Amino acid sequence: MFGYGRDPGSVSVRALGPTTVTALVEDAAAAPSMHNAQPWRFRFLRADGAIEVYADLERAMPRADPTTRGLHLGCAAALFNLRVAAAHAGWAARAELLPDPARPRLLAVVRLSAPGRPGNGVEEDLAPLHPAIRRRHTSRQPFTDEAIPQAVKDALSAAALLEGVRLLFPDVWHVHMLLDLVHDAEGRDAEDTAASEELRHWTRKGPEAGGVAASDGVPEYAFGPRKLYGRAPVRDFAGRSVVPGRGSAVFESAPQLALLGTVSDRPRDWLLAGQAMERVLLRATLDGLATSLTSQALEWPELRWAVRDPQSSMGFVQMVLRLGYGPAGPGTPRRPVAEVLEIV
Repeated sequence: MFGYGRDPGSVSVRALGPTTVTALVEDAAAAPSMHNAQPWRFRFLRADGAIEVYADLERAMPRADPTTRGLHLGCAAALFNLRVAAAHAGWAARAELLPDPARPRLLAVVRLSAPGRPGNGVEEDLAPLHPAIRRRHTSRQPFTDEAIPQAVKDALSAAALLEGVRLLFPDVWHVHMLLDLVHDAEGRDAEDTAASEELRHWTRKGPEAGGVAASDGVPEYAFGPRKLYGRAPVRDFAGRSVVPGRGSAVFESAPQLALLGTVSDRPRDWLLAGQAMERVLLRATLDGLATSLTSQALEWPELRWAVRDPQSSMGFVQMVLRLGYGPAGPGTPRRPVAEVLEIV
């Protein structure tokens, strides 16, 4: 077999077939990932009733993400969506992270148990998040100045804690420092040929942006307007090029940011952080918030250390979230399930 051993609570092929698994993976693959690279693969083990989650290193970004930390975050977000989809369908999903040291690309194995069994361990708190999987989209639009209520912030922080990760809302002086670091990173990116080329590789413009030819990357319809002024840390995928019909807008001058982080900085921490990130994003979506992710300053090691709040125990920031009230972003292309799922 595959080194796991048959779980006595696993389901048979008849109970958990390709149709069900395909639906679960389709939900999993709606997760966000750096530049929408979708760097994941899934493998369904019929005999074990288990789904393996792999890193697709052919979709790694050596310049922006040399340690594959960002790749792990995206795969973990897909893993979390898989857990949510399973709970919504009534299955108990038991996830084991990094189950085989000899196979570092294997990030997790999810064992699914038959529904309807007393005490089957279905994660009941996950099922209500399911409607947000298809509603959550990265928004590169301006947000309003309406403050997020403290009760909503507390709920988002609690959501991260459920995955063993902390979510902090920095104070005003720290937000200003973060924005300065993002500006610094954007300047470095603009002068770095390799970074610019890597970004262009995942940018879809012209005919390929229509959603027919492209199944990954960031299409021009998702760029959002060009920033007239404002300090919202929104990456401009258009760069210096002109996109026909693209407008411009004023963005918020005091963006509402949150830091998602861990005490240590190993692959397991990245997988925990990615699941927490997606839980927070789904919860925020249900709470009526628009969301986007900001990683520019985290892509430069000499800047990343300064992002953390020195007054907290958060040793390593894994992602900066921009939250607020405003238009939701459009959906972006997804790879066909047949391309990312293997059934054996």
